Amino acid sequence: MSVLAVRGLSKSFGGVRAVSDVSFAVAPGEMLALIGPNGAGKSTLFNMVGGQLPPDGGSVLLGGDAITGLGPRAIARRGVGRTFQVTATFGSMTVRENVQMAILAHHGEVWRFWRPAAERHRAAADALLAQVGLAAQADRATGVLAYGDLKRLELAIALGNAPRLLLMDEPTAGMAPAERVGLMHLTRHLATERGLAVLFTEHDMDVVFDVSDRILVLDRGALIAEGDGPAIRADPAVRRVYLGTGATSGGH
Repeated sequence: MSVLAVRGLSKSFGGVRAVSDVSFAVAPGEMLALIGPNGAGKSTLFNMVGGQLPPDGGSVLLGGDAITGLGPRAIARRGVGRTFQVTATFGSMTVRENVQMAILAHHGEVWRFWRPAAERHRAAADALLAQVGLAAQADRATGVLAYGDLKRLELAIALGNAPRLLLMDEPTAGMAPAERVGLMHLTRHLATERGLAVLFTEHDMDVVFDVSDRILVLDRGALIAEGDGPAIRADPAVRRVYLGTGATSGGH
């Protein structure tokens, strides 16, 4: 069974059809990229899956259970993690404490936040930090981390609720090329190791073709192509969409 199944999802804003009857699925351990030119509907589709926007029509299923129209917190509790273009961390806390907070929330222990969190889920937090290569920085204040390390920390935080599905919105935005490759190869490894389904948007086409198992291409709210890297590179419709910038260059 697919971890995520999207069926006929649609959304309009006024008279503009932002997403039109889009369907796809993501399997355990699969990296699925969502690309398209500016205004293609990527953000709208992504936010409907994540609960930030309610759809006008269609359904979103997680492990066969409907999550259509649920809010982000309810969706997170069902096993969905998410990273954002702009990192969301607590700069005054240590690296470890940021991850501990995510694990506390997963266990429904938010009411305990007022208590010292130093020993709660410390081992689990350290294990996640080790997985993303931040074990040596566990005791550092998050506010002093380099940007690439902040992105790795955000990934550890997203994994704190033991998700079945990880949504990554422009995960390498603002990163240097070498850091982009490192972060997404790490995500690829974690997806395979955990059987984690990953849906991501990404502007760097080198990253997309390097790490994705399949690629979805949106244009004007409609799904115009779906396949692996070679199939997408050769697709005439994709070439038309990217006319003037090349078949493998895309916008946000």
